[in-house]
Amino acid sequence: MAAKRGLDREDVLAAAMNVLDRGGVSAVSLRAVADLCDVQSPSLYSHVNGVNGLLDHLALACIDEFGATLRDSTVGVAGDDAIRSFATAYRRWANTYPGRYELTLRKVERTARKDAGRGAMDTMGTVLSHYGLSNDDARRTGRALRASLHGFVTLEAADALGRSDRNASFEALVELFLDALNRSSR
Repeated sequence: MAAKRGLDREDVLAAAMNVLDRGGVSAVSLRAVADLCDVQSPSLYSHVNGVNGLLDHLALACIDEFGATLRDSTVGVAGDDAIRSFATAYRRWANTYPGRYELTLRKVERTARKDAGRGAMDTMGTVLSHYGLSNDDARRTGRALRASLHGFVTLEAADALGRSDRNASFEALVELFLDALNRSSR
């Protein structure tokens, strides 16, 4: 089936991102995207391989965008300040774009995920290089930081952190991580 004149994959993905931001992952459907593009749903098959293909493309775009956000957060800072900035950017992006954040966890083709995630991985490596860790230790430390941040933003999104000051709790999490990191890198 021929694509509508002027409609391309970028238009389809932009419309899908709009649906995602307004209603979350569960709102993304070919019908919702087609309505925004002013086409019939079957027209989208010229650009994406069904709703799963659409979600895969969105996931890769979200992973790439998240990585760029994390990279930008650490420009001009190093050491503990870079980790603080990275953590703050992580939380802010996850809270601002909950649907996009959810899609960063979608299982997609491994090589494509690795390529899209390069920004986040490279940034993590650069930030942790300040601490003189071996490659294996840096990898483990990066995973621990990601798991900590993911856990916090997931609990925060579910309103499962109680009534305490969430900002203070987040700062405590980051400082505890930094304290442990600095002790282990001595």
